[in-house]
Amino acid sequence: MTTLTDSPLGRTIATTPTDIWNDSCAVDELEYAVSYGAVGATANPTIVVDNWKKDPSRWASRVRELAAEQPTWSERELAWGIVAEMSVRAAPLLMPAFEASGGRAGRLSVQTDPTLFRDPAGMVTQAYGFTQLAPNIIVKFPTTIAGVAAMEEASYRGISVNATVSFSVAQAVAAAEAVQRGIERREAEGLPTDDMGPVITIMMGRIEDWLKVVADREGLVLDPAALAWSGVAVFKRAYSEWQSRGFRARLLGAAIRNHLHWSELIGGDVVITMPSSWQKRFNASSIEVKPRMDDPVPFVDELSAALPDFVRAHEPDGLSIDDFDTWAPSVRTLRAFVASYHELLHLVSDAILPNPDA
Repeated sequence: MTTLTDSPLGRTIATTPTDIWNDSCAVDELEYAVSYGAVGATANPTIVVDNWKKDPSRWASRVRELAAEQPTWSERELAWGIVAEMSVRAAPLLMPAFEASGGRAGRLSVQTDPTLFRDPAGMVTQAYGFTQLAPNIIVKFPTTIAGVAAMEEASYRGISVNATVSFSVAQAVAAAEAVQRGIERREAEGLPTDDMGPVITIMMGRIEDWLKVVADREGLVLDPAALAWSGVAVFKRAYSEWQSRGFRARLLGAAIRNHLHWSELIGGDVVITMPSSWQKRFNASSIEVKPRMDDPVPFVDELSAALPDFVRAHEPDGLSIDDFDTWAPSVRTLRAFVASYHELLHLVSDAILPNPDA
């Protein structure tokens, strides 16, 4: 039987500072991840909808039960009731890691309503409600103009932040600075911060996805391997900024597209969140587990010369905060999250108002 220390992901966690999280709140997938040493989990609107679709009769039935219990609840309130239940079911699996680490690990991410990406007060209010679900909740805020402001205020209130919708070094740095300001404000008032465990996400695969779109649109001819390294290049550049700036929040790599998004980050004091399907592929692989975070990244010059958007993602001053809401990868991801959220609302509506003609 495979054990923690003789599996690739298990060795990653057991022998390096690198942590693995499960990119889903589905209980069966999280149980697999935890059995190999994972110490966290994430969710977003797309993941919640995917979780529903794996067991639609269960969740449709549960919506009807909630509607009967709460006869005045709107479609939106019922949808968030389901998100809460999915989260609460998964959170206990991470409590041992949460308690052992003093809150640095063992976190379950819940994402704020993606339609609130311009409303900092709305995001913070919703985030506070999420923290009442379980002691190990961490809340996702988008790295938009309003989201950065919300991260500072939430951190000041003692809420552990996971900055998402982030694809560039500039966004990651702005989010980390906001979290730092909030924590320092909290400390200045003598309020506790030791049990906070903020993370700042860079969605490596999604910046690669966008650069592939640009390369195809512009008819560019690049080395076939170059784009597969672009997300890693952005993440490692951010990590070098972390080393020099000493941020409290840890970096988190997300949106896995290939093994470089795991193998090249091994050895860094970072988190990698990955879907269960990728965990199983990596655990079945023969890729050597060894520290590579400090290894140089190839193709940076080629990518920089050919793709201005790579430069915007890679350079710490590549974007200003005023660019965040119109940055193409952010717009694409926000649109996807909003669409998934609307799909969740439709699933709720179909459950409480089934089609009589069907």
